[in-house]
Amino acid sequence: MHRAERKLHSLEKIVVIGAVVAVLFVSVGFAQGAGPRRKAAELPDKMALRSSVALVQDAASGETLFDKNSETVLPIASITKLMTAMVVLEHNLELDDRVVISQDDLSATRSSRIRGRLRPGSELTRDELLLLALMASDNRAAAALARTFPGGTEDFVAAMNREAERLGLHDTRFSDPTGLSPYNVSSAQDLVKLVKAAHAHPLIREYSTRRSAFVKARGGTVGFNNTNSLVRSGKWEIELSKTGYISAAGRCLVMQMRVGARELIVVLLDSYGKHSRIGDAQRIRKWLESSAAREPHG
Repeated sequence: MHRAERKLHSLEKIVVIGAVVAVLFVSVGFAQGAGPRRKAAELPDKMALRSSVALVQDAASGETLFDKNSETVLPIASITKLMTAMVVLEHNLELDDRVVISQDDLSATRSSRIRGRLRPGSELTRDELLLLALMASDNRAAAALARTFPGGTEDFVAAMNREAERLGLHDTRFSDPTGLSPYNVSSAQDLVKLVKAAHAHPLIREYSTRRSAFVKARGGTVGFNNTNSLVRSGKWEIELSKTGYISAAGRCLVMQMRVGARELIVVLLDSYGKHSRIGDAQRIRKWLESSAAREPHG
């Protein structure tokens, strides 16, 4: 009798242990994404981005969809020109005023590896300079905008830093209006705020996403193209764009764009390889589109 009772007790223990193991198995499987809907945040780890810093944020809600070292402070190269444009516009400088490219503008951009296409003596409107600074990332255009600011370049840079402080960009410092200085620094978290603020200016949205333009300069008509090949392709819904490059910063890119029904801000910093920032942007878009396709509808 005692023997039968012991067998029954052992059988009950086995059943209980089996039930516990089954519950644990189901729980672990669900936590690892075995359920019907997998969190999108788990997927980007497989993208192997070449940018040292990357941040993807929903422009409307502020939700962070992907974050890679977004607090790291790095040189930002010509992303600087978004702030240059904002200072020009927010100080209500006359855009129809004509500005002559000077030797000072040439000297201010001498460290650039890219040979400027605006020769000293070229006369353009401030509006044209703003277009070329944003679309073609022209350094002489940006230098001329700062030089002709009331008080000159020094006061212009001070205004840039005041605006950064007003926007709450605590990681951001500006040393020059072009981005050629490695002392122009920021974080991806700050740059999302900068993109949002710049996006509020219709002219910045328009000029930063124009594919090409021609201006009359010394020596004849000169053509310029957008530095972002994704803008030039016409296949992306990009509402704001700015590229940047100096050796200290690597390849940089910020965009506000639409993917499906979502407005997104993308920041890529310190990307190595000539086409790596574009490749990273394409990987991010592919991930976002595939994530949207997996979401339940109705």
